[in-house]
Amino acid sequence: MSMDIHPFTIRIAHAEIDDLTRRIASWREPDQLEGIGWTQGTEREELRRLLEHWRSDFDWRRQEDAWNKLPHYQTEIGGQTIHFIHVRAAVPTARAIILTHGWPGSFCEFIRILPLLSDPLANGGREQDAFNVVIPSIPGYGFSSRPTKAGLNLFAVADLWAELMSRLGYERYLAQGGDLGASVSTILAHAHPGNLAGVHLNFIPGSYSPSHDPGPGGDLTAEERIFLGEKARWTDLHGAYSHIQGTRPQTLAYGLTDSPVGLAAWMIEKFRDWSDCDGNLDNAAFSRDEVLANISLYWFTRTVASSMRLYWETRARPLSFPHGAKIEVPLAVALFPKELLMPPRSWVERVFCNVRRWTTMPCGGHFAAFEQPGLLAQDLIAFASELKFS
Repeated sequence: MSMDIHPFTIRIAHAEIDDLTRRIASWREPDQLEGIGWTQGTEREELRRLLEHWRSDFDWRRQEDAWNKLPHYQTEIGGQTIHFIHVRAAVPTARAIILTHGWPGSFCEFIRILPLLSDPLANGGREQDAFNVVIPSIPGYGFSSRPTKAGLNLFAVADLWAELMSRLGYERYLAQGGDLGASVSTILAHAHPGNLAGVHLNFIPGSYSPSHDPGPGGDLTAEERIFLGEKARWTDLHGAYSHIQGTRPQTLAYGLTDSPVGLAAWMIEKFRDWSDCDGNLDNAAFSRDEVLANISLYWFTRTVASSMRLYWETRARPLSFPHGAKIEVPLAVALFPKELLMPPRSWVERVFCNVRRWTTMPCGGHFAAFEQPGLLAQDLIAFASELKFS
């Protein structure tokens, strides 16, 4: 296995871009009930507007050029090609941080927070708060390779990250994540505690399962029982995507890989529902071009199938811990008001015994770094100031 790290440049062929444009222009519209809005899923008129912008106004080359101004790399670890962005701060005392995305996100979620962490002095902060920042793409996402065999689950991803950080020369670092990235960061703390100075999460994974007795006379608090009831109701109303991606991702993948319209409809529902936009993407903190850049990334790399399979892998091996297991690594949690569903602190403390920060944010949703990079960066910097990196 080669341990070489190679610079990487994003360059999608013109034929692929032309093919995308043709497919968008020739889509077949389904019918929709009058006055139904978003009740049954992605609303047709909203999708039409997005598609017209994608076909006529969105400039992939402009996005590609902007991304290529950042230092991208690839390296092989455990039979997988791992794509990552790596920015070293100008400060020799900078600490290290690894940021992990989720679904339907990608490395591009962290583009706006990157300079706030790697060069805080140029962004109104202090030089001593700088980070060396690593932003990898999970295998099956973006420009990382697509797994060809079953078994590359969240635990395996955490091991890949530990090797990546070691290869880059970082023996102690901070891990941050939301969505599936929160799971990876948590597993890093559990499996590689000696390398983690701390863990920062803006989401508590849905499969997060600390040991407890759910029975009538069990050890759950009243607040925790309410949370589990709310979680069950949310799953019933909104969890269909997760269930099908966790059970039959291959069947779904044919349509989403063949139709950019289907892919966009599947993903923008999540960006609308999970962000702090009051049900209107025009009010979102991120632009339509940023959303389309993310969707285009999935399209051009043909990774929607491989990305969804991680839900299947997580169903096979969910984020759970042995009875009585405790993670000693310091933890910070940032609570954004439009996050999907967050458990009470006591639920998290059943696994993390060293919860240092529990911050309630004034705005923002599930895509924290995408929506509120400034707030997230501030909380990360404050948390890091409490930690030991050597």
